[in-house]
Amino acid sequence: MRIDVLGAVRALRADGTPVDLGGPRHREVLARLVAAGGRMVATDTLVADLWAEPPVRAVGALRTFVAALRRAVEPDRPPRTPPRVLVTEGPGYALRLPRDQVDAHRFEDALARARRTPEALPDLEAALAAWRGPAYADVTGSLWAQRERARLEELRLEGIELRARLLLDSGAGAELVAELGAHVTEHPWREPAWGLLARALHRAGRQADALATLRRARTMLVQQLGLDPGAELRRLEADILHGATTLPPARTVWTAGVRLGPRTTVELARTLALAGGDALVHSRRDRLAAVQAAERTGDIALTARVIGAYDVPALWSRADDSEQSRAVVAAAERTLTALGTDGPAELRARLLATVAVESRSADLSGTASERAGRAAHEAEALARELGDPALLVFALNGVFLQSFTRPGLAAARDVIGAEILELATRHALPNFAVLGRLVRLQSASALGDLDAASAHARAAERLAVSTEASLVPVLTGWFRARVTAARSAEPGGPTAATAAAHYRAAEDALAGTASMPGLHRGLFALALLGLRLLHDRPAPTDPALDWGPYRPWTQPLVLLARNRVEEARTALAAAPEPPLDHMQEALWCLTAHAAARLGEHRAAARAATALRTARTEHAGGASGLLTLGPVARYLKEAEKCAAQG
Repeated sequence: MRIDVLGAVRALRADGTPVDLGGPRHREVLARLVAAGGRMVATDTLVADLWAEPPVRAVGALRTFVAALRRAVEPDRPPRTPPRVLVTEGPGYALRLPRDQVDAHRFEDALARARRTPEALPDLEAALAAWRGPAYADVTGSLWAQRERARLEELRLEGIELRARLLLDSGAGAELVAELGAHVTEHPWREPAWGLLARALHRAGRQADALATLRRARTMLVQQLGLDPGAELRRLEADILHGATTLPPARTVWTAGVRLGPRTTVELARTLALAGGDALVHSRRDRLAAVQAAERTGDIALTARVIGAYDVPALWSRADDSEQSRAVVAAAERTLTALGTDGPAELRARLLATVAVESRSADLSGTASERAGRAAHEAEALARELGDPALLVFALNGVFLQSFTRPGLAAARDVIGAEILELATRHALPNFAVLGRLVRLQSASALGDLDAASAHARAAERLAVSTEASLVPVLTGWFRARVTAARSAEPGGPTAATAAAHYRAAEDALAGTASMPGLHRGLFALALLGLRLLHDRPAPTDPALDWGPYRPWTQPLVLLARNRVEEARTALAAAPEPPLDHMQEALWCLTAHAAARLGEHRAAARAATALRTARTEHAGGASGLLTLGPVARYLKEAEKCAAQG
């Protein structure tokens, strides 16, 4: 059997007949396991990837899909014998198929071989010809599929350009003119493609057209991007002008054409990450590829430097891509083990800081959380011993992200933010100065000091102009909406409708960044719920609202607003303890409020115990993005309810 995902998802038997995979959800489960490349995908991850708002029986539905897929892909498997293709592994499932039986994997392997040796060109051509359309074409609306589609499409474009380069280097390629002309028309920003087209025109004896192509590329780059052509295009133009009868092979190729070395790749990824937006998403993907490439060399010191070089400031306690973060953490921990405790202190500090930064607190529990916290403080201690300010602010970033160990720690985080800001300002580290300002904004917001928080917001915006930190004005826009919401509950303040409109504008701005999915989902709905609670109104019940990761704690209040009291009671009993992140005080306050409304004494007592250390803070304020009002209000009603039990 083989599986194809370069187009619509399908499975074919050895004789070429199609396998009936079932409905769209069945195909998506299979596709998601293909995308994992043989690695186990946890049940929770599969559920989150399949449903934006998982139904109550999502895990049961997933098991049904898996059972049906197993019957489809192994129809002759005897009863009560373990599956060999779609296997249960740990807390999830994995697909066990040789790589040459999956078209996406065959393509990636053929591309990797062609990068190494021109003799692999026929395999690359066959792999390119196997594309039937966009990857995972029939899996729509899923973030994981969008990411994989984008990744594989980038590799396909690289494959097209690598094939053309290999043909031209071999002395062929005149027949590529039409193909490359269409390619640069569709992808005009891919600078190497212009050089390939010019070489193909020259090979066909069309020197004037080759020069015209290079000049079109120059005009486009200068006028639309403000960039001069790279050295390769300039060299090509000079060779043609001097009447060269043959053009030498390209000396260097831009990142889209041939893989750079892992150190160069991660430095470029780091630079792109600081630009935010889509560049951040792509840079994180490239960073992981660089780490994996470095590990394959077997050079431990190189791997450590590549992993530790990505010291990009991180503010939010939920990872953009938790699976990717786990892969980076695993690589860092493997490299730490290989280095040993007496390895170079600077490398160990960077690896430990990476573990702390990538192990976002919202995604951890138990021993993983403790391990990340220890890594943060060990990195900080090593950085202080080394006296390296750039390393110390990176380590302190990890300490900050691991500082959400319980509610009520805003003042402690402000101390961390103040040191980051002071170090970054004194040692000209502007990107970390932005981080320091935003940490202090969040801390002041949590403590209810909106004047101080506003001052930090203005300072962060000024820094963002020079650092090109595009996300800063988006975050400060949310902060100002949070201020409007708080003041709407004061006499003479703005109306609740005005505050809601400000939240909507902030949401629209955040949606346009496409750069922080770990932050985006559920935020607007939670902000509206907080606004309604400030005005003693029931939760919003619009079914179109996306509650994202906050659904377990908001659902009891939404059900109460619909007068479904017993369902609300069940939902409250099912809600777990909130994750240790920016929103923990807010989620505990929602638990407290629902428990008080329902007269659930034990839940109220549990919430009161958690909230006592945060009684002087504002619920949701630690995010700097929204507010539910003072924690003291919710603590009071929780204690009153608990006392009646």
